[in-house]
Amino acid sequence: MFAPTLLATLDAVCETGSFDLAAARVGVTPSAVSQRMKALAEAAGGALFVRLGPAEPTALGRRLLRHAREMAALDAALAADLGQEGAPPALAIAINADSLETWAVPALAAVEGLRFDVVIDDQDHSADLLRRGEVSAAVTAQTRPLPGCDAYPLGALRYLAACSPGFRDRWFPDGPDAAALARAPTLRFNPKDALQTRWIRQVTGEAINPPAHSLPATSPLQAALRAGLAWGVNPEGLMRPDLEAGHLVELIPGATLETPLTWQVSRVMADVLAPLTRAMRRAARDGM
Repeated sequence: MFAPTLLATLDAVCETGSFDLAAARVGVTPSAVSQRMKALAEAAGGALFVRLGPAEPTALGRRLLRHAREMAALDAALAADLGQEGAPPALAIAINADSLETWAVPALAAVEGLRFDVVIDDQDHSADLLRRGEVSAAVTAQTRPLPGCDAYPLGALRYLAACSPGFRDRWFPDGPDAAALARAPTLRFNPKDALQTRWIRQVTGEAINPPAHSLPATSPLQAALRAGLAWGVNPEGLMRPDLEAGHLVELIPGATLETPLTWQVSRVMADVLAPLTRAMRRAARDGM
């Protein structure tokens, strides 16, 4: 339906961020790049970019970009089977920050012949990226296979709720009961992060939304807990060294939160991503 030259040019624009750099990559003039993007937009029936400088694709543009990269990956796989060499394609995959911080990176490093465009998104929402066609695979909390996808259980990532000793003494002098948890500030990755409210519901049976700071980075979030900014929920593997050193204390010792994770892969890309699927399952088994 879409000419390969148009898709390759879209990939170049998104990869380089500009029509000028894309033109140099694909070997045409910037005017030709503009004409190709106009033709692709007309064929697809919508705008491809939110803005230019750097180029930021629309939802339609991201869907076409995924298609372009999947086609390039399939071509590269065929070329490899035929003994031909070429530049590895980039494939968009979604992984939550805690998995990247604790176990997933070795899986990426174990795979040769592919480049990864990693989208960081909450495990409760990454399935939406697959549904919209913006990524080819995702680590997600969705256990049932999405339409057109294969699902592989990875195990459960274990979380602990903790804070600094000083924060505990200030906010939880009588323990973390429902009233105290409703007042004490917590720390979340971003507004999508529901781990704190899930933990509260698990230990109190109540739906409480405490005041929250947002800090979209796992390691700085851990540092903020040590500094006493708030209480928070982080993977046990990240919490344990600070707990053993006395920098943090558990709010309720032994009250862990288990988050099952699943690796979902588009069936169109299942063969190309098979080495990554094996590596992700192995890394999850060893790292979680």
